[in-house]
Amino acid sequence: MKKIGVVVKNDDNALKKADKLVSWFKLRNIEVVRINKSLYFYNENKENETDDISCIFVLGGDGTFLRAVRWLGDKEIPVIGIKFGEVGFLAEQSEKDLFLTAELIIKKKYTIKKRMRLQAEVTRDGKRYIRETALNDIVINKGTLARLAEIKTYINDEYLTTYRADGLIVSTPTGSTAYSLAAGGPILHPAVAGIIMTPICPFTLTNRPLIVPDSANIKIEVSEKDSDLMLTVDGQEGIDLKKNDVVIIKKWPHPIHMINMADKNYFDILKTKLRWSGSRI
Repeated sequence: MKKIGVVVKNDDNALKKADKLVSWFKLRNIEVVRINKSLYFYNENKENETDDISCIFVLGGDGTFLRAVRWLGDKEIPVIGIKFGEVGFLAEQSEKDLFLTAELIIKKKYTIKKRMRLQAEVTRDGKRYIRETALNDIVINKGTLARLAEIKTYINDEYLTTYRADGLIVSTPTGSTAYSLAAGGPILHPAVAGIIMTPICPFTLTNRPLIVPDSANIKIEVSEKDSDLMLTVDGQEGIDLKKNDVVIIKKWPHPIHMINMADKNYFDILKTKLRWSGSRI
């Protein structure tokens, strides 16, 4: 490895540990690129920034990890998350194991797990208005108004239903342990090829979470009655929707390449994070 990328949460402890990590890599003649500033604005030179980067270390929580992978776009650069923050599923490695993890990675003692991402495309007045990608979920919900949204939904151009609810969460298997889980959705193992559709507080109690194949094309139409809907990507990017907008959600062909260490088992992480069988975080 000749070049490593580092993304750091704006936290004193994480920043201090990142400085030590940079020095640690430099002692081993490995160049380090700090890419935090680039996460927050469009950079025409991103191609140059990612040239020759072998992997990216993300020091922070799930929010920092999600920003980092969105910045990556379609690049297939392996990413490893080191937890500095709240409980999360994406930053799997502990802060105390940072340098051991770094040692194993430069020796290539790890595996790659591919995680599916979603693409949301908003069409307005017959033209593409915006396109965003998500590792966790894409959410359509109400803004400030309290009344129910009417979300007309199609699967592969076949009408499914009109959800009368506070909103609709469309999530990946990775995102099944995030907002979708809090709204009553199922947990889906990352290796399962599916997309979860979870209504938020549906008016009709028979509107239950639905898992569709990852090949499904989900179309959502904004009705003329709804003037206060918002589309949110991974809980970070918010887009106001207008009457008659059409949202197409489908699998994005560029998965995230997550570094998995030999001592990390998905079910062990799941049990710990959800405190099953008396487990502690």
